[in-house]
Amino acid sequence: MEKVAHRSHLGQLVLWLLMIVELSLFYSACSAEIPVRKILNLGDCNPHVRLQISHHNVVIDNGLIEVTIENPSGHVTGIKYMGMDNVLECGNPNSNRGYWDFVWDNSTFDKMETKHVKVVAHTDELVEISFTKNWDFRTDHGKTVPLNIDKRFIVRRGVPGVYMYGIFERQEDFPDAQIYQLRIVFKLKEDKFRFMAISDTRQGVMPRGEDRDNTRSQTLAFKEAVLMTNPSNPQFRGEVDDKYQYSCENKDNKLHGWISDDDAVGFWIITPSNEFRTGGPHKQDLTSHVGPIALSMFVSTHYTGIDIDVTYKKGEAWRKAFGPVLIYLNSASSDDDCRKKLWNDAKRQLSEEIESWPYNFTRSEDLPHAGDRGEVCGQLLVRDRCVDEELMQAQSAFVGLAVPGNVGSWQTEGKGYQFWTETDNTGRFNIKNVRRGEYNLYAWVHGFIGDYKLDLSITIQPGNKVNLGTLIYDPPRNGPTLWEIGIPDRTVAEFFIPEPDPTFVNPLCLDAADKFRQYGLWDRYSDIYRHGDVVYTVGVSNYSRDWFFAHVLRNTGNITDLSTTTWQIKYNLQDVNEKGNYTLQLALAAASYAELQIRFNNPDAIQPCFTTTRIGYDNAVARHGIHGLYRLYSINIPGNRFIRGNNTIFLTQTRSHALFDAVMYDYIRLEAPAV
Repeated sequence: MEKVAHRSHLGQLVLWLLMIVELSLFYSACSAEIPVRKILNLGDCNPHVRLQISHHNVVIDNGLIEVTIENPSGHVTGIKYMGMDNVLECGNPNSNRGYWDFVWDNSTFDKMETKHVKVVAHTDELVEISFTKNWDFRTDHGKTVPLNIDKRFIVRRGVPGVYMYGIFERQEDFPDAQIYQLRIVFKLKEDKFRFMAISDTRQGVMPRGEDRDNTRSQTLAFKEAVLMTNPSNPQFRGEVDDKYQYSCENKDNKLHGWISDDDAVGFWIITPSNEFRTGGPHKQDLTSHVGPIALSMFVSTHYTGIDIDVTYKKGEAWRKAFGPVLIYLNSASSDDDCRKKLWNDAKRQLSEEIESWPYNFTRSEDLPHAGDRGEVCGQLLVRDRCVDEELMQAQSAFVGLAVPGNVGSWQTEGKGYQFWTETDNTGRFNIKNVRRGEYNLYAWVHGFIGDYKLDLSITIQPGNKVNLGTLIYDPPRNGPTLWEIGIPDRTVAEFFIPEPDPTFVNPLCLDAADKFRQYGLWDRYSDIYRHGDVVYTVGVSNYSRDWFFAHVLRNTGNITDLSTTTWQIKYNLQDVNEKGNYTLQLALAAASYAELQIRFNNPDAIQPCFTTTRIGYDNAVARHGIHGLYRLYSINIPGNRFIRGNNTIFLTQTRSHALFDAVMYDYIRLEAPAV
């Protein structure tokens, strides 16, 4: 019996030693590179998700994060994480901490206060809560946006964050409305979150919100841009701050947020999919900005103006789900490298969310899971015999599905879902996880002008895969190239972007790739071309040095006396076909309240050979963009407009009602008559 007992005790001792070794290895592996919160997430010992509902609040807690939502408004009033009782600004009222809002008719804000709360799911693994309100003509007409609202919140076991999505619906009998903006807003603790991160290069300590007050700063050419003259932190004196300097294209707007250095805590907005955003992959929008404020933008007129479809008519039923996005928090040890660790961990979490998309844990039928979606594949080739006799592979082309419309209509489409991908080196594409519905397929190819649209309606059913085979894009072309300026890439990135005025610098935009985001670059035109406008000589000039990035007005020093500008393109023709038709391919990257008139060889001609008429609302120049909406004009010119020898094209931007009336050129090409 003693030997049996001895062996039993010995076995227990061995088991205990093995457990100690395993735990030691586990913690040493976790502590090497992974923030503290990763250790808290691992293992089956995680607390299950708890839910408490009172008359005033809904509280969801998973042991890592505690989220408090006001009952029944649906405003997020508190997020408790690690040692921080609330990462949101407690000095703000409940309606001004974490909230959804619309901007609708006559620029009216609606913070979507709801009236009812419903528990959609409550298990050990997750809690999903729904806050709803149905629009009522008798009580809401003219007061709130005419929509039925369903705001959803999900907290999952082991995830230090909250998923948020919304379902919005208009019934046929709802009155007309224009919805200019839809977003989620978080206002963080002002004395804690000072470091903002948008990308690997746009990161830095930010001013406080109070530094933008008129007692501490000077408002510049528009209210969003200020020059800090007496900031609370002297290091910001003489710097410019403007929320539009922190804009980003939809395709890149996946992760941004703030860090509290004192607590080594990060607050991030993670967007794993763009299917619910409007305007396609190149639509630009806001991210984070001074406040500290973090935004999740779904709908806006930024960089498009009212050209994007935001008008809802009576008789037009509509329903759409926006999100989910993940509000993610992380922590690290408080050391000199904590910012890098938090940013890298947030990027890791983004990768996990993208890999998990579409989510399988949401409980709404408006968010179909992977098995309820379809996909579309094929190969895109380009046929342009003036470039190559053979078919060319459309490398790195953008190919997407959007609601049926005209060629290029996806840019201004504001109500449906869009699904985009890039082709590989052979032009092959595979658009995955497409919702059920009717779509057109659209594309554009880097290095070629124009837009592609497949003249075929594509029906997506759950689980089906549509193989379109080989598609051929014939870009606009009427004859061989005589000369060209720029690269057909829908931006002005390749043109001359000047150095900023040293008195108007933002340190977050010093990287070469972000140089165009500096304030006041439009005014540099009047400095550089003070004795005359752009004159570009084909074969001599270099567009990266001699073609200013934006065709702007001349600032004479009097805001009420802005001068229109005329640019010249000089070129030589050895031979002229007077009976043939030449083509000027004019691609614009942006336009704002502009009219471009074109004359050939006679700048004083009363009637221009061509005019765009008044176009554009994108305001890309003022908002530090290198593009807005893309426009292409194929202009036929009779051969008798040309002369043998030296010729000149005159481009005049004729509108001068405001400082930012301007156009941006993407690409210009003169084609000879067809052979």
